[in-house]
Amino acid sequence: MNVQSAVHSHIDVTDTLARLYLFLAQSMDRCVSEAARINYPEAELQTHLDSTRIAALELLAGNQVVKAKVEQECDRAHALIMACLEGGAAKAVALDALKAERAVLKHKTMALSDLLAVFRAV
Repeated sequence: MNVQSAVHSHIDVTDTLARLYLFLAQSMDRCVSEAARINYPEAELQTHLDSTRIAALELLAGNQVVKAKVEQECDRAHALIMACLEGGAAKAVALDALKAERAVLKHKTMALSDLLAVFRAV
């Protein structure tokens, strides 16, 4: 693999992960904000999230450790979203955990966006 193709590969992976985290964050935002529910139609958002998750996992197939971490993050986010939607007494706990997870995703997305800018500048 030459340098140019390696750079394009890194750009693809970084861009896909940034999009995945953005869609996960938008899914989480729908749990806490009526405006987010209006702005991000569920079916469209879910389609983007599912296709981006598949693409990310395919790109990460060569690194099973990172692939497993991304799968765990997606599963954890989905579980928190479902817990918040169910309601009941556990909703408050799930909502706090969801907000904490959302903050982590925000930082990861910002870092990936910066990294993407660096890769594209090369």
